[in-house]
Amino acid sequence: MQPFIRNEQYNFIKSQTQILINGYVTANDRDVVSTVKSVAKERVLELFTELDDRQKQLLDPVDTIKDPAQAEAFLLDLRPYVIPFKEITEQTIKKLFPKAKKLKVPKMETIDLREISYFGWDDSGSGKKFIIATRDDKFVGLHGTFKPSHKKGICAICSRFEEVGMFMSETKGSVQGTFTKKGNYICQDSLKCNQNITSLDKLDDFVARVK
Repeated sequence: MQPFIRNEQYNFIKSQTQILINGYVTANDRDVVSTVKSVAKERVLELFTELDDRQKQLLDPVDTIKDPAQAEAFLLDLRPYVIPFKEITEQTIKKLFPKAKKLKVPKMETIDLREISYFGWDDSGSGKKFIIATRDDKFVGLHGTFKPSHKKGICAICSRFEEVGMFMSETKGSVQGTFTKKGNYICQDSLKCNQNITSLDKLDDFVARVK
């Protein structure tokens, strides 16, 4: 069976298993537990527009989860079917950022591509953050200054309360010779941000606004 679960869908399923565990711990009413189970399963299945019998069979046990051990086993079974982020070469990365002549590209082999919805890293030398996302199945490169706020806030990409900083990108304005600055607060740790993403809506909005 081919991978069919995107990273953000896997993260969403993981969040639903935690809701189920919490439900069993805090709810004393059987009807409440039954509702939590049915809602969690419905939400998981609604992530996918079409599932074949084998895929549905893999996801079906989600409503049987009662404790962390069961959740871990269930998620471990799903892991091989997570679609990895598109492989990208160092040459392609440099083409996405042609003006960054001394661009230091992190080693892709150190990153589990199944754990990211976008690829982001910091260049401490220039004080910039680089982001590679996909749009219409094509790579999109964003780069801008990044200034850590040294406090927690809501990330514009994952919508979670994390250590954030101001990402600011400069683009050409409508009048020749002018530039427009666009940005927002995003997670300082891009890998942590990727682990928090349960929907691509905010990421897509961020890319469209900054690009």
